Amino acid sequence: MGAARDIGPRILVTGFGPFPGAPVNPTEALVAQLTAAPPRFEIPCTLRMAVLDVDYATIATQLSAIGRDFLPDIAIHFGLAAESCGFRLERLARNSHAGARPDQAGGLPASERICAGPPTLSSSLPLDAIAAALRGHELPVEWSDDAGGYLCNTVFALSRAGVCDGLDPAMSGFVHVPIAGEGPQFRLTPAALRHGACVIVQTCLRQWASGRNAS
Repeated sequence: MGAARDIGPRILVTGFGPFPGAPVNPTEALVAQLTAAPPRFEIPCTLRMAVLDVDYATIATQLSAIGRDFLPDIAIHFGLAAESCGFRLERLARNSHAGARPDQAGGLPASERICAGPPTLSSSLPLDAIAAALRGHELPVEWSDDAGGYLCNTVFALSRAGVCDGLDPAMSGFVHVPIAGEGPQFRLTPAALRHGACVIVQTCLRQWASGRNAS
């Protein structure tokens, strides 16, 4: 396992399990698909997929456990926004639990502030390039400056603040997706969701490689 971890940048892809109002989370299925059939990219890399529990009390511990074991260079976090029309690229994380809703265990955050750090933290994913790449594959894209008041924003903030053990990636950010399924009532099929996630990873890999070559 040690040798495999030395192949290219280490990329963490996360989704979430179910939460109140969403007994089925498409990002959990996405992670399962990527785990069962890991994609191959033109630039060598080491992928780690993880499903996070929707739990305020343990979310930082979950991220720290992954961080200590994997030390990701790039972290791409996915979450559900049922009202989104496609791949919603989040520009900003708020360092606040304002508007928090109960998690899967019925719990609420212990404090309003998520972690030490500034009030807002910007995504360091190459969002413009990601948007162009997704559109090039005829996949829907939208933008957001508000990742919400739930665990999605919490993970986004923790990942960008670098406050979890081993989780201080050079490049990280958050992407919301709609419920995926077959039929006209769904904005994305499961295949399109997987394809879009791979496009995002590939775009981040290219950005990583171009930065390494420039230096």
